[in-house]
Amino acid sequence: MKSVSFGSSTAPAVIAGMMRINDKDEAQIRDLYRTARDAGIDFFDHADIYGGSMHFCEGRFADALDLSATERAEITLQTKCGIVPADGTFDFSYEHIIGQVEGSLKALRTDNIDVLLLHRPDALVEPDEVARAFDELEASGKVRAFGVSNHTPRQIDLLRTAVKQPLIANQLQLSMTHAPIIAQPVAMNMVGEDQSIVRDGGGIVEYCRINNITIQAWSPFQAGFFTGVFLGNPEYAELNAVIDRLAAQHGVTPIGIATAWITRHPAGMQVVLGTTTPQRVKDAAAGADVVLSRQEWYELFRAAGHLLP
Repeated sequence: MKSVSFGSSTAPAVIAGMMRINDKDEAQIRDLYRTARDAGIDFFDHADIYGGSMHFCEGRFADALDLSATERAEITLQTKCGIVPADGTFDFSYEHIIGQVEGSLKALRTDNIDVLLLHRPDALVEPDEVARAFDELEASGKVRAFGVSNHTPRQIDLLRTAVKQPLIANQLQLSMTHAPIIAQPVAMNMVGEDQSIVRDGGGIVEYCRINNITIQAWSPFQAGFFTGVFLGNPEYAELNAVIDRLAAQHGVTPIGIATAWITRHPAGMQVVLGTTTPQRVKDAAAGADVVLSRQEWYELFRAAGHLLP
């Protein structure tokens, strides 16, 4: 499995997301976990809200695996906090962050979380409160590293006015067909073109590269914002024809090419899988080791409907 830069260390280019394990039995979760490990994935992504109630999927993961201390040390556990579905709010207050981390530690049956991400930007954020929570969690050893999710450059800069710890990850939606963070700069200054409209606060990919923040691409196979996958979708016939041809040439499946398109980017991104099908996990992991040529990458970019001026 290809590795990418992650903070002061490295991590696998593909992450196993645990958002959809809520309806899986323990044997299925163990099979998913073991398949991921065998494919070179030792990084597992959670969030406190996954599963429909707070900490549900975190608890299902821990109950199914019952990891020994040795095996727990072999993997990276990442979780997120900040969304409060019951209240219809986002909350980066000191009390909420601390309380949710305690809940995640209990649910995951672990003494520490390797990476904690702030899930969605809180419009009412007080950077000093975030800093206070992060300092306490770091000093106690309960959280080892910190990051964000769905944040713009200026939102990250605001946090950094008070937060001393490096913010080492930013989880952002990205796929071949949902790629404004890549496609917008390509079409910058093109009057009248929708693709030229800045929607990410301005240059989030470049910002993350400059500041050593690893982009984690969520929904890597979604056509849009939870609108269904583009793979095998007749609405994307031209794109799938290119994907199928390149998959045959590189000896992988279409999901492998969709993964390779993201991991080819020089930003060194991670692909966050949402699938709970073990074979798809294997196929996506295999794609991370495919190196698309510049011509192949841009052919996919154009076939996905993006403007190349």
